[in-house]
Formats: sequence, structure tokens, C-alpha cells
Amino acid sequence: MASAPKVKLNNGLEMPAFGLGTLMCKSNEGVEAVKYAIDKGYRHFDTAYAYGNENDVGTAIKEKISEGVVKREDIFVTTKLWCTYHEPSRVEDACRKSLENLGLDYIDLYLIHFPIGFVYVDDKTLIPYREGTSSILTNDVDYLDTWKAMESLVKKGLVRSVGLSNFNAEQIERVLKNCEIKPVTNQVECSIELNQKKLIEFCRQRDIVITSYCPLGRPNPSERKPSFLFENPTKAIAEKHKKTPAQIALRYVFQLGTVPIPKSVTKSRIDENIDIFDFELSSDEMKVLDKLHTGNRAGTFVKIVDSDHPYFPFKAEF
Repeated sequence: MASAPKVKLNNGLEMPAFGLGTLMCKSNEGVEAVKYAIDKGYRHFDTAYAYGNENDVGTAIKEKISEGVVKREDIFVTTKLWCTYHEPSRVEDACRKSLENLGLDYIDLYLIHFPIGFVYVDDKTLIPYREGTSSILTNDVDYLDTWKAMESLVKKGLVRSVGLSNFNAEQIERVLKNCEIKPVTNQVECSIELNQKKLIEFCRQRDIVITSYCPLGRPNPSERKPSFLFENPTKAIAEKHKKTPAQIALRYVFQLGTVPIPKSVTKSRIDENIDIFDFELSSDEMKVLDKLHTGNRAGTFVKIVDSDHPYFPFKAEF
């Protein structure tokens, strides 16, 4: 199994170009998944305060460090500032909570999880709904003010790099025009079905790396969804390379120039997902897969957040 290469960030640091997403990886199952992944060569782990599993990710990493399998500097940990902490006065406290949860002295990469802030109620209320409704209580905190507080975390040594998540090109450009420390990444949904080619090129020109969440969509074998995992041409390309359709899908987003972070707690899938660095898709194969782009999103943000909010990111073309 070929190991994942690294990508150079715009601040001179490096990030493994493949990682394990940990959404819904909780408790002992999550700990064991991360430990197994470390044994199998994974060095990049993506979590978030909102996932409720920073403790589990941190526990697994500390166990593998204590066993001598890895050193802290070998592991790259990404976590995210949740929407209820966008007020600048709350940013450092949120970061310190994540550090405490992870049991680490620093975070490798800290992201603004989403450009829209939510009203803070308490640390346990992640989604503050308006009483008796399904409407989320959002606030009007400018993400530029949040970003300035993020920059202070780098200066204090709490985090090594800062970045964005779910930001569109217009919002990224606004941050770039007003920042002191440039974001190193933008983490967005990216797959064969939502290939983000325009956003990838926009970010490439500005030396910002795209990290791809949901690179396999939200697989549902019983319904054979997303179709690109269960039908030609992905299946035919997979047979040609003696790989699985999932490996073709992951190789595709990697060759687009992004860092895939598929999530799994299943050992066989953890093995399979990272095994994409011993082959290459031809330009013709990439073009065939390009045609499967539909623009459909599997992520849930688009379903839960008011699309009329001025910072809602998914109305823009990219």
C-alpha cells in the first residue's frame, strides 16, 4: 500500500494529502477506528467540536504516541470552530475547549466550520432553534471579525494553521483582502457528483488547498446511491485498474488537486480508501468522470440553515 504524499501549505508547513474523516465516529468505535487508521499509515485526522468526538480522536492519538507507533509531530489534526462561537470574544475559549478535548498542546489546523454564526446559548447547545419552530437562531457576526480572532490563535501558538470550511469564492476573496494571516485551506464537499472544479482553480490561483469532505457522497448501497459508485462508467474504470469504484472516486478528487478525507469506522474500508496511490487515472478517464458532475450536494448544511442569511455560501456559482 503506497503512503499518502504531503501537500505544502502557503505558510510553509505540510499536510498529508489524504485523511480520515471522523463525523459520527464516536466512543470506543471512534477510538478504535483512529487507532487502526494510524497503524495502517493514516497521519491526517479531521474532527470538529460539533462532532462531539474530539475526546475519542485525542485518546486514540495519545495511545499510539505512548505505544511509540508515532510521535506528535507525525500526526496532523484538523478541528473546527463551531457556529455558536463566532463572536470574537468566544473564539479562544472554543479553541481551548477543543485542545482540552483532544488532549493536545496545539492544533495543526483550525477551521471556521461555516461562514454563518449561530446564537450562543450554552456549550451544549450546538443548534439553537427558535422556540416552537425548526428555524435556527443565527446571528450577524461578520466572519471577518471571527477571522481576526482566529489569527490571534496562531500568534499565541494554540494552532499552527488556520483555514475556512464551506466558504464560497466571494467570501474567500473578502477574507484575503482583509486578513493578516492567509487561510491555508478551504474544506468543502467535493466528489464526482460535485467536482468543485471552478472553486478548486480559484483557490489554486490563491495558493489555498481544497480539502474534500464527502468525497464518496453519502453511500447507500441498498438504494444504490450515489449512482456514480454503483454504475458505469465508474465501475468500468474500476475494473480496468483492478480497484473498487470508491477508490476510483477518491483518486478522482485527489487528481483534481484536493485532499480527500473519507470517513469510515470499518477496517476494510479504512484499508481500501487510502490505497489509491499506486495508480493514476488517465486524462480521458478524468474527462469521462467529469461528465458525471450534477452539482447536487449530499451535505446537510444546505438543508438546515436559512438560505436567506447574507452569509449563506451556496447561492453563489462556486
